[in-house]
Amino acid sequence: MTGTLAGALDARHIPASPDTLSANVQGMIEAPEGVLKITRISCHFNLKVPQGKKEEAIRALSVFERNCPVAQTLKGAVAIENTWDVEELS
Repeated sequence: MTGTLAGALDARHIPASPDTLSANVQGMIEAPEGVLKITRISCHFNLKVPQGKKEEAIRALSVFERNCPVAQTLKGAVAIENTWDVEELS
């Protein structure tokens, strides 16, 4: 998912690199019908952006999932929750 997010940020001239973009991802495994399966994925993104780019970054974060092939593949089968912290660099 971070690859698609990096592309969304790049389109807005917001650099994405290991120094500026990281994600903490957790999956919930349950056995709703007696068989283990991943039922939920939570992604928390930490992003550092140039001064004046915070609102654009938040917009990118809020819409990138609809163009993400992983999210679209899992849609309807696994609940995905995205949250983020965006810090402006001085």
